[in-house]
Amino acid sequence: MKESSKPWRPFTSNCCTTENQTILKNFSKCKPSRSDYSKNIAPLPSFRRLSFSDLSRSSSTRINEDLALSFGSDLCDFQLSELRAITQNFSSNFLLGEGGFGTVHKGYLDDNFRQGLKAQPVAVKLLDIEGLQGHREWLAEVIFLGQLRHPNLVKLIGYCCEDEERLLVYEFMPRGSLENHLFRRLTSIPWATRLKIAIGAAKGLSFLHGAEKPVIYRDFKTSNVLLDSDFTAKLSDFGLAKMGPEGSKSHVTTRVMGTYGYAAPEYISTGHLTTKSDVYSFGVVLLELLTGRRATDKSRPKTEQNIVDWTKPYLSSSRRLRYIMDPRLAGQYSVKGAKEIAHLALQCISLHPKDRPRMAMTVETLESLQQFKDMAVTSGHWPISSKSTKNGASNNNKVKTRAISANQKQLAPVRSKKV
Repeated sequence: MKESSKPWRPFTSNCCTTENQTILKNFSKCKPSRSDYSKNIAPLPSFRRLSFSDLSRSSSTRINEDLALSFGSDLCDFQLSELRAITQNFSSNFLLGEGGFGTVHKGYLDDNFRQGLKAQPVAVKLLDIEGLQGHREWLAEVIFLGQLRHPNLVKLIGYCCEDEERLLVYEFMPRGSLENHLFRRLTSIPWATRLKIAIGAAKGLSFLHGAEKPVIYRDFKTSNVLLDSDFTAKLSDFGLAKMGPEGSKSHVTTRVMGTYGYAAPEYISTGHLTTKSDVYSFGVVLLELLTGRRATDKSRPKTEQNIVDWTKPYLSSSRRLRYIMDPRLAGQYSVKGAKEIAHLALQCISLHPKDRPRMAMTVETLESLQQFKDMAVTSGHWPISSKSTKNGASNNNKVKTRAISANQKQLAPVRSKKV
């Protein structure tokens, strides 16, 4: 179901920024203590000029008033008792997943729940304030997803800010995450579906980068790409998103946060963040879609643990590319399509950000591949001889019988120099 796009309205922050700089600048350094939640501050002029530091020190009542003033009926202000009821007190039987943010539970809103709110299943994210992500990340998600609407972004339905509790309510995505389908299920995702997912995710990033005030997603990875019943990809988890550089500035300088294996090398080394940082992460996910392997996997031989380092020698040759293709596809993939995706991925993971393509161009490239029907299994590219695999990805076949453990550790925060 296509959502109508809403204009992007930037918010301005005084938290860890100099005057007139963009929002969300190093906001993770400003995480409030629990005692801060009980403090009240003087009235704020308007939400459009709302300060993150001010909100962090507001009472939950005051925060709700400011959010309601800004978003009105666009977002629903839920009560904690309501969310407890629809999740059976956050029962483990309704658990959808968990991470550094806390837990996600399934719930259901019926026709009588609230006027103007349609009956639907929902996902309720219960944030752990003492966890890796806390109040400021919750606030970032409300502000970004409260303004952004696109078919390839998960829809935020509402939020809950009650005492020290911070919750978010999203549309329910019945197919779960791309990570689960690629690495944790016995059945393989067909080639056409993988291409559809790549296109949807690319459209989501392209929308963010092309906004009036560009948004850098900063944590693009398979676990943050959720799938609806038709395998339409939607980006989720905007807790680390940041506004892009403005005016003559070429980048945003920030603490390094994200996930090992996906973060762009220049961002890790310098803390300089641009939209091209997202493009690098997208290239890594393309490699995961091609190979069926995780971005990082410590259980592999040392030379194969990092997907970028392992695949690079194979990406520029269609003859060698077949040695690293996901064996679970069993040759049911387009040879031409795989070659083009490999070439695109190689551009995305370039060490030089300026050489990486814009996401709008990436969408066009991927959409053009949907016409290819030349399957490897019928064109002599599959199966691969045992002699050939000795020179290529000999361990690929282990994917069929072995579950690959997750080794995507969160990047340790690094202090960045003030600009």
